[in-house]
Amino acid sequence: MRNTGPKTRLARRAGEPLREKDAKIMQKRGYPPGMHGQSRRRMSEYGEQLREKQKAKWIYGLAERQFHRYAAEAARKKEVTGPALLEALELRLDNVVYRLGFSPSRAGARQFVSHGFVTVNGKRVNVPSFRLKVGDTVAVAEAKKPSKLVQAQAPKLKDFKPLEWLQLEPAQLSGKVLSQPTAENTASTLRLNLIIEHYSR
Repeated sequence: MRNTGPKTRLARRAGEPLREKDAKIMQKRGYPPGMHGQSRRRMSEYGEQLREKQKAKWIYGLAERQFHRYAAEAARKKEVTGPALLEALELRLDNVVYRLGFSPSRAGARQFVSHGFVTVNGKRVNVPSFRLKVGDTVAVAEAKKPSKLVQAQAPKLKDFKPLEWLQLEPAQLSGKVLSQPTAENTASTLRLNLIIEHYSR
């Protein structure tokens, strides 16, 4: 059997593609990995909550402590907890860099930010978890534009279509947060209510 790699195995455990390239494998093998993957019993309520939390962590590339902190912060807010959690995850700088097409993956976007390739409102920011706000402008730092990494990705931005809550200016290698991210405008399939229930047990 061909080795599909750890990322695709995570998608099979989650029960849905976590990246575009997982889709074909999931069509053929849309069941959990392992010799008993096709014969597992129906998952318990706790199991579904746990799987949904794990899926969110895998998608955004976060460790348990960091993800738990986002959930706790969302729970303290006055608005509905699920949407508040999604908003916090989507407005991370590394996620927005990925959503704007500056990097083909969130892991790559995290390194892109950490290595000083990004500015927010004209100031260099190298913290992947930096929280953006509506109206903030994210751009590739001028000093980094000649780099091979940027030059390889820049031509792809001409045909890249960001989500509707973001605006991309390919020629300037910049983008802007136009509105708050929601489950609808991010096309999120996460069942946020299950994640919140998991942490409130």
